[in-house]
Amino acid sequence: MAFTRATGKHRAPSRMARRGVGIAGAATLATTGVIGTLASPALAADTDNRSLEDTGLIKVITEDSLAERIDAQAAAQEQEAFEVAAKAKAKAEAKRKAEARAKEIREAEQRAAREAERRRLASFQLPVEGTYVSTGYQTGGSLWSSGSHSGIDFHASYGSSVVSVGSGTVVEAGWGGAYGNNIVIRMNDGTYTQYGHLSSIGVSVGQTVEPGERIGISGSTGNSTGPHLHFEARTTSEYGSDINPVSYLRARGVNV
Repeated sequence: MAFTRATGKHRAPSRMARRGVGIAGAATLATTGVIGTLASPALAADTDNRSLEDTGLIKVITEDSLAERIDAQAAAQEQEAFEVAAKAKAKAEAKRKAEARAKEIREAEQRAAREAERRRLASFQLPVEGTYVSTGYQTGGSLWSSGSHSGIDFHASYGSSVVSVGSGTVVEAGWGGAYGNNIVIRMNDGTYTQYGHLSSIGVSVGQTVEPGERIGISGSTGNSTGPHLHFEARTTSEYGSDINPVSYLRARGVNV
């Protein structure tokens, strides 16, 4: 009797079917934490024969690694941005402090300059450089109509520069009779000074002058026996209000 080979319903499952079953089993066992310990020998062997790519594990690992790299990169960028911002802030603060310090120095220099200028304008000096008193105050004699000298004479050769002894405003500039060419200045402190026997006048009425500013040239005009500078200190602009010129200058720091 002839025998036929059994086919059809009793054929073994295909490889694709086994792979699907294996993947499902692996996923199930991985979820319960017992993969590789409770799997049947046949399933374990079949799983070993399949690639990791078929199980999806490489994809999970790759995605986790990429996420970690992205996080690390983001953290590094954030740190770098923080450091850049910190450096910019420190630089701006240093610049601000430097500018503030420069401003302080500049303002201090300006204050010092203003103070120096104020002192200069308030200072007094001799009317002729390198001079000395040749005739004293209230010296008697027939040379003076009042019988005594109303000022002092400073030695000054012809053509010497005559300067204002301090800051003030010119109230008289021209011929003064016995004084010859003369100048009267109202000083900023309210007193008056007079400069007589000039050969020429270099200022005009209403002009302001500073200490050491040239106002004329010495000479021998008017009632004079030779070139010199007649200098008076007064309480008013008028003749007869004279005060001791030496005491006047010394009280203002001038060595006479």
